[in-house]
Amino acid sequence: MTVVVVAAAIISDGRVLAAQRAEPPELAGGWEFPGGKVDPGESEAEALVRECREELGVEIAVGEQVGGDWPLTSDYVMRVYLSTLLAGTPVPKEHMALRWLGPQDYYSVPWLAADLPVMKALEERIRILP
Repeated sequence: MTVVVVAAAIISDGRVLAAQRAEPPELAGGWEFPGGKVDPGESEAEALVRECREELGVEIAVGEQVGGDWPLTSDYVMRVYLSTLLAGTPVPKEHMALRWLGPQDYYSVPWLAADLPVMKALEERIRILP
């Protein structure tokens, strides 16, 4: 059975929020889009709202999906959703650090292998967002 992980591409003023992993050791220090696993009985949007509340202390609105299924491992896929902040300022509750990356900074962090192609797909989308 495939496990679905959801991630938020939180966009604000042409910038995207990146989160630096604290664990597991093999991923620590890499940068990702915040999110987590979808629990049984939970929709993907509900999971993403919950994860952002737990990991970042913010409320988000979940928008459209970016691309399709982004493979993580043989058993895991990631689904990324454009998201906007509704309330709160993101704080790294479970991450080492957070950074807002503007167009000149999109690739200034070492993205995790699974998240890098998502950033490339997002780059064009962010330019056309209102």
